[in-house]
Amino acid sequence: MRLNLQCHPTTPVSAIDDITLEWSMSDSGTIWLRYHASGNVGEVKLPDHQDTPLRMDNLWENTCFELFLSEPETERYCEFNFSPSGNWAAYSFPRYRDAMEPLSLVQTPEIFMDFSDSHIALEVTLELPVIWVQNELNAGLSAVIETQNGEKSFWALAHPAAKPDFHHREGFTLKMEAAER
Repeated sequence: MRLNLQCHPTTPVSAIDDITLEWSMSDSGTIWLRYHASGNVGEVKLPDHQDTPLRMDNLWENTCFELFLSEPETERYCEFNFSPSGNWAAYSFPRYRDAMEPLSLVQTPEIFMDFSDSHIALEVTLELPVIWVQNELNAGLSAVIETQNGEKSFWALAHPAAKPDFHHREGFTLKMEAAER
């Protein structure tokens, strides 16, 4: 399925024209994502690629692609950050922006990137923890794009707040069926 991310109206940046996303989830709970940003990639600040990707905090402070998941009718949710460097992060929250904890994963996400003068494509394969595959999920998909001059644009499926807020539950607009694991 192909989706379009929207730039938050308060953060337009001319470097990127659009961001599309393709995704799928297997019966076992493995999610595949492919973010594709088109525009003048020479203006985008990309972190250096790491030969050995690491779990790392604060990836969202630079160019980064993200996934948020929640179960309907619960307050808990999780956040995944995927950097073009190959570094990644995963967190769980019992409530909106409260008591953030590292989320244990079965295996390190696989992150691949390719780019040219006109596009950045980041592909992720992520095996969800068992607790996140047993029920239907609501997903929020997003991206932070930083330019060489430090400006940032915030992209998401939906922007329900006046300021960019990827944690806002009304932005989790993609419905994912429960895996059959």
